[in-house]
Amino acid sequence: MTFVFPPQPTPSVVVGGESARFPVRRIFCVGRNYEAHAREMGKDPTREAPFFFTKPADAVVDDGATVPYPPLTKNLHHEAELVLAIGKPGFNVSEVDAWDLIWGYAVGNDLTRRDLQLEARDKGRPWDWGKAFDNSAACGPIRKATDVGRLEQGFIQLTVNGAIRQQADIADLIWSVPEIVSILSRAVRLLPGDLVYTGTPAGVGALIPGDVCVVEIEGLGNLTTTVGEAAT
Repeated sequence: MTFVFPPQPTPSVVVGGESARFPVRRIFCVGRNYEAHAREMGKDPTREAPFFFTKPADAVVDDGATVPYPPLTKNLHHEAELVLAIGKPGFNVSEVDAWDLIWGYAVGNDLTRRDLQLEARDKGRPWDWGKAFDNSAACGPIRKATDVGRLEQGFIQLTVNGAIRQQADIADLIWSVPEIVSILSRAVRLLPGDLVYTGTPAGVGALIPGDVCVVEIEGLGNLTTTVGEAAT
């Protein structure tokens, strides 16, 4: 097969303890999946059907990266999240079978241009410009599910310059890990290389150039992201 110009490299994520990397196909994100966060965003936290949005695969950035402050925003926010790495295909899978699709877990930070997201929300427009921008999907090393087991609880915490901003437990998810995978698989055929960001706890807040943001999830380690100056 030939192309009119060379294709871009395949986006990928580090795998803990291995030289081989995890190729990223698609990135799905769950909106408002912790009750306290739903409340702080002015929404009812009742257990209605979850909704999803996407980010481009090449928005992914590794642990330790310095991310330029993105354009068009004056309100860049952090969002600590558990990330699921899909390793098997699945369509319309049950909650019981959903665990089998999960190849591993990672620590994530769903960076958000909050002002653009809220403007789009208030006008009934898609969230893309608020969520799906360059370098917006920070992701730490993936830990294999065969080593970690089934993640159903464990603390999740985010600090900025050493000060705690977000703190919760994975058990606080409104929609659990297998429920998320099962529900998502009813809408799309999940395939190896898909990442699923499972939602963020309360405490989201603004970042400015120079900030060092660290997300930690029990059993998965840390993800460190530094906010750099705006790109020129």
